[in-house]
Formats: sequence, C-alpha cells, structure tokens
Amino acid sequence: MKKTALLSSLFFVLFLFGFGKLQAQDRQDRKVIQLSGIILNADSTDAVAGVNIYVPKKGRGTSSGRFGYFSMPVLEGDSVVFSFIGLKRQSFKVPENVEDDRISLILTMEVDEIALAEVEVMPYPTEKEFKEAVLAMSVVDPMTISSSNMSPEMLLRWAEAMPASGNENFRYFQQGLMQQNQDLYGPRPLRLLDPFAWAQFIRSIKRGDLKSRD
Repeated sequence: MKKTALLSSLFFVLFLFGFGKLQAQDRQDRKVIQLSGIILNADSTDAVAGVNIYVPKKGRGTSSGRFGYFSMPVLEGDSVVFSFIGLKRQSFKVPENVEDDRISLILTMEVDEIALAEVEVMPYPTEKEFKEAVLAMSVVDPMTISSSNMSPEMLLRWAEAMPASGNENFRYFQQGLMQQNQDLYGPRPLRLLDPFAWAQFIRSIKRGDLKSRD
C-alpha cells in the first residue's frame, strides 16, 4: 500500500515537472511582443480609463490609464481580453510570426445595453387599499395656505431674510470702489469744512428752502 502511494506521488511530481517544462519551452519558442494602444468609447470617442486588459489563465494583465492608454508584454498567439462594466467585452488575437516586436492598437468599445424586466412598484399591497388611502387623505384648502403666507408677519420675515438684489450689490460695489480711490489719493473730504457746501447751505437759507411748509 505504501509502495503504491509512493509511486503515485512520484508520478504526480514528474507530471508537474514535465508540464512546467513544456510551458517554459513554449514561452521560449514564442516571441515576446509589447502591446500598446488607446481605448476609446465608440459613441463619444472619449478615452475610457480603468479597462481590464488580461490574457485568460496566464496571470498577465493591466488596466488602461486616465487617458485610455495601456501597454503590456504578450506572446505570439495570445488572446487578449478587454472588459469594462457597461461596455461590450472584446478580444484581440496577437498574430504569430510578427516581424516587429511592438503592436499598437486603437480600440473602440461599444455600450452594452441590457434590457431588464419591467418592475411595477406599488405603495400598497393591493390597488383597492391604495384607492381607499387616497380617498381618506385630508386635503388642505390652498387659499388658506396663501392667506397665511401673505400675512404681515410672514412678509416682514421674508424681507429681513431676503438677500440683496443685483442692483443693490452693484451699487454697494461701486461705492466701495469710490471709497478705495478716495483713500488711495488722500484722506476723505470732511463736508463740514467744505466752503462749497457752506455756500450751497447759505443759498438754501436765503431761498427759504429750510422753512417748514404747512
């Protein structure tokens, strides 16, 4: 029994060794090629980033960068798969007996449209319960809501919280620029010491502009 188990183990080890040797020899026989390219969306011709690019069952792969560019070493005869969520999967067969050691691709991927079954969502288990719930709803008179919104207290609250209009903002901005220019070229003028202002004030007194009018 032990002899049979030992022979089976020895045969299995020799099989693995021979299989690995054949794979290594196959890789040495096939030429290494640098596969590079850009992946674009067929609908918008925009670069597609994050596309999974790999050789199935070989443990070799990469992904496209920010601008859809990718580059990876492959062997002659490899089948390279391009997959991305929402786009149709594509494959590329590396040709054999290639003269150059580089291959460049411009790959366009189409949108993968999946039709889902229709799902009807109801807020209640049955249509009868839904109708009963709608009929039992209490509807508020819209005129009552309008009257409460037009009350003086509500209008005053809205006026205090309402932001300035475009004209007011522009006027404040212009006033700020004028004050900055005045501060740039000297102190702001004091109207109390302005002789022209005093002359205008005296003329208004003589004309009687300041007299109270009944």
